[in-house]
Amino acid sequence: MAATLGYATAAGDSGSLDEQLAELAAAGVDPRRIFTDKTAGSADKMRAGLLALLSYARAGDVVVVVALERLGRTVTEVTHTVADLTTRGITLRCLADGLDTATATGRVVAKVLTDLAALDAEVRP
Repeated sequence: MAATLGYATAAGDSGSLDEQLAELAAAGVDPRRIFTDKTAGSADKMRAGLLALLSYARAGDVVVVVALERLGRTVTEVTHTVADLTTRGITLRCLADGLDTATATGRVVAKVLTDLAALDAEVRP
């Protein structure tokens, strides 16, 4: 059975997840299925909530985020995360951007991001 999962992240000690959590709940995500991270300091720190979400999500599931940039700290990280979800058959919905990989337009955008991730992997030594 497909699940709708959410992901929210806030940066710094003063970063609040409340607004994102409210938006995800309003979009129909069960609060018990929302994975979160509060990051502070170095960009090198592991994001346990994102890793748990990626481990939990299965083909047919839907991952909902408030904005695409929540999926990574860099363009490279975001493109690799989108590529991973797409390759695994997991739908991605970004509320602020209107991106939904269940639609034809969303699939085209995801394909471009997947191709960019593949290009990045080839270019890196």
